[in-house]
Amino acid sequence: MSMYVVDDHPLMRDAVAMVLRRLRPTGTVVELDRLFATEAAVQKHGEPELFCLDLKLPDAQGVSGVHLIKGKWPNVPLAVISASPAADFEEACISACADVYIEKSAGASEISAALRALLSADDSFEELTPTDQKLSKRQKQLLLLLDSGLSNREIAEQLGISEHTVKVHLWRLFRRLGVKSRTQVLHHARTHGLLATGS
Repeated sequence: MSMYVVDDHPLMRDAVAMVLRRLRPTGTVVELDRLFATEAAVQKHGEPELFCLDLKLPDAQGVSGVHLIKGKWPNVPLAVISASPAADFEEACISACADVYIEKSAGASEISAALRALLSADDSFEELTPTDQKLSKRQKQLLLLLDSGLSNREIAEQLGISEHTVKVHLWRLFRRLGVKSRTQVLHHARTHGLLATGS
């Protein structure tokens, strides 16, 4: 399993790769400056565990790169790390099945926290069906905070984590329950008794 960083800016690519090597000292990090080099790189370096993708590449613009990566590796976590403001592209990227959108201006600590959450294997959601009720303590916390109507920013403040990390935790929760939005996750939680005391 390898982690792939696709960014044509050498300094940013090196910085993200450095973060990944700190998170996974024994992992393989592959740096690419073109999107269409990914398939050959995967054949050479092994199945992907994570993709970190810039939006503006010589051979891809906007969400086209997200579509290409998710089309070939739909179950591999994909973090878009872009210089573009989240207000411009985040919604389109998430709609295209990116798992988290991180602004490059967020800084190393926030990028690291979001990538750590994406790489975290504690939920092992792949082994469970969408209707499985086994939620982690953090996921139960999230459900209660969502039910209270808190925004991502407010949840981040309450839990003492970054807003990007909240988004990753929400993504994992959505994947666990087989839903795609806050509205759906709350409907699922209510109809399956997940908000009841002791659930």
